[in-house]
Amino acid sequence: MPKITYIEHNGTEHVVDVPLGLTVMEGARDNGIPGIEADCGGACACSTCHVYVDPAWVEKLPPVDPMEEDMLDFAFQPDPKRSRLTCQLKVTEALDGLKVQMPEKQI
Repeated sequence: MPKITYIEHNGTEHVVDVPLGLTVMEGARDNGIPGIEADCGGACACSTCHVYVDPAWVEKLPPVDPMEEDMLDFAFQPDPKRSRLTCQLKVTEALDGLKVQMPEKQI
């Protein structure tokens, strides 16, 4: 099972095993990781699962699609290069070791 590292805004790290096929957001939700609210439940209809992807991982992820890009406009302090919505990141073996950091708040 791929290990994903979720880093809270205060620096607290949570390393969890996330089953293949779930999203990075579902991995956070199912493991009680604070900082990812996921108000829309993964429908890409809000920005409350916004994270900053570790720079080493940015190019390894699938590209941002137009719907995710639109929702990122509503995120708190989005970074044009590192911001992603975790509901749009399906967990595969290729994501083993992924690190994401939560913003100061979700809006």
